[in-house]
Amino acid sequence: MGEQCASLKGRWALILGASSGFGAATARAFARAGMNIFGVHLDPRRTIEQAEAVSADVKAAGSQAVFFNTNAADARRRARVLETIAATLHGEPYPTVHIMVHTLAFGSLRPYIAATPEEAITEEQMEMTLRVMAHSLVYWTQDLVQAGLLGAGSRIYALSSLGSQRAAPYYGAVSAAKAALEAHMRQLALELAPRGIAVNCLMPGVTDTPALRAIPGHEKLIEAVLTHHPAQRLTTPEDVAHVLVALADPRITWISGATIPVDGGEAAVSIAG
Repeated sequence: MGEQCASLKGRWALILGASSGFGAATARAFARAGMNIFGVHLDPRRTIEQAEAVSADVKAAGSQAVFFNTNAADARRRARVLETIAATLHGEPYPTVHIMVHTLAFGSLRPYIAATPEEAITEEQMEMTLRVMAHSLVYWTQDLVQAGLLGAGSRIYALSSLGSQRAAPYYGAVSAAKAALEAHMRQLALELAPRGIAVNCLMPGVTDTPALRAIPGHEKLIEAVLTHHPAQRLTTPEDVAHVLVALADPRITWISGATIPVDGGEAAVSIAG
């Protein structure tokens, strides 16, 4: 572990969705491994303290924290964030982003077909969900490459879910976004391979995060996993963060274009059942 931490010390991670859930756990884990953190999040006053806590924990670990409370899906705001990132990395021993983690989870949880038109998902809501949770991966990657902020050895990880393959009540737009996210990942992996940049998805198991709790009926989903999972527990954000620290090892460069389950066997058992 010491060798891994030494190899990551001083490198920079960019985390989209850094204030809670997977993003917060990953920021803390990267910082403990010696990495500096650019964190992008969108929090109103009532939740800003959680972002401030993550930033404080990163600094307490001896790493730098540069956080942006802004809409990651807005092109102009993305440009301003990247300007600051470029200025911060100028003159640094590692002048590019070593790893970007896309954890954005904001979308519409409405049925496609409902008793009244007012209850069904709208075109605007569908497009917003896909833009935030899927298409933004492409736009951030394009701009980082154009700005010279990704280089040989950089890697990108986006968080998908088993919902990319299965239908569930109220989950249609998010399911479509996760499927699109995986498709974008594969295309980016293809196009960035000549530059030595790897792109993958992780597929965590059911995890108790704010995003999960927003899904109607999430209690039944949690109960089902606790009943049938071979380890009889949910996946945790820390489970995923530890995997990302391992995959951030600069020596790991030959994994790209893959969707990697991080669920302790949850999907395998479900499929077998």
